[in-house]
Amino acid sequence: MTATAGKKELDKDWFDLILEARNLGISVDEIKEFLNKSS
Repeated sequence: MTATAGKKELDKDWFDLILEARNLGISVDEIKEFLNKSS
């Protein structure tokens, strides 16, 4: 149960980050590319 709640929380954080990035004019593809490079 807590794992699901934790994942939901994480998803919300990612969602907020993506929304913020889009407000700055960064595309989702650019975000994915960045994440792939950094991992």
